Amino acid sequence: MDNKSLSHTRWKCQYHIVFIPKYRKKVLYGQLKNDIRDIISTLCKYKNVEIIAGAVCVDHVHLSVAIPPKICVSDFMGYLKGKSTLMIYDRHPELQSKWNKAFWARGYYVETVGNITDEAVQKYIKEQAEESRKEDTRSTAF
Repeated sequence: MDNKSLSHTRWKCQYHIVFIPKYRKKVLYGQLKNDIRDIISTLCKYKNVEIIAGAVCVDHVHLSVAIPPKICVSDFMGYLKGKSTLMIYDRHPELQSKWNKAFWARGYYVETVGNITDEAVQKYIKEQAEESRKEDTRSTAF
């Protein structure tokens, strides 16, 4: 990924972010998984956040993203998790009553990508996605 620029800034701010549904429930499969992928992609476009790699696994989401320096990571995650919850409940109202309005757990994991290569993060995310696909095929939907 090349350096990006704002009016007076050249930047390369890349992060690896992991977040989970409330109680780490294994619910991210089937149509919900596809909807979450679309929702996250849409919300990132709204904020000019580039998704470099990503995977929606059965019980967590991995993102490798480039966030402009004018947006702090905690603000972006509050926006992403808050708006995506509303959009998920709009598409899947049956989930709304299960966890008292919160779809995502309160926290998240974030690390800057710099001490390891982009390829290593993308390889890790791809491996997690493969593992999740294997687990998804083993589980049965209700």
